[in-house]
Amino acid sequence: MFAIIQTGGKQIKVETGDTIYVEKLEVKVGQNYTFDKVLMIDNKIGNPFLENASVTAEVEKHGKQKKIIVFKYKAKSNRTKKQGHRQPYTRLVIKEISASQKKAVVKKPVAKKPAKAVAKEVK
Repeated sequence: MFAIIQTGGKQIKVETGDTIYVEKLEVKVGQNYTFDKVLMIDNKIGNPFLENASVTAEVEKHGKQKKIIVFKYKAKSNRTKKQGHRQPYTRLVIKEISASQKKAVVKKPVAKKPAKAVAKEVK
């Protein structure tokens, strides 16, 4: 069983037991985190998300990625700027993928018909 979840503006395909790296989450190490934005489980596709579906993961650690160098250069003006950046991340282990078998009743909104304007002619 696999699922596609959305976190940090990214979509990630996960299976039970997978280790994933996501944008830093404000959760302590050892605690569980539940993803509610589930886009797809096996062959069930949400619109845009599945209702009553969740993916539970355990936080393994927090850290920072390797440093990248941001170097800006302006030609002919002797202007340079060097910066470094390390993106924080959270490493998670997927524990459970759950989808409720209960089908939700979808109520279609009734469109109101606009009132016809009656013009009165004065003679």
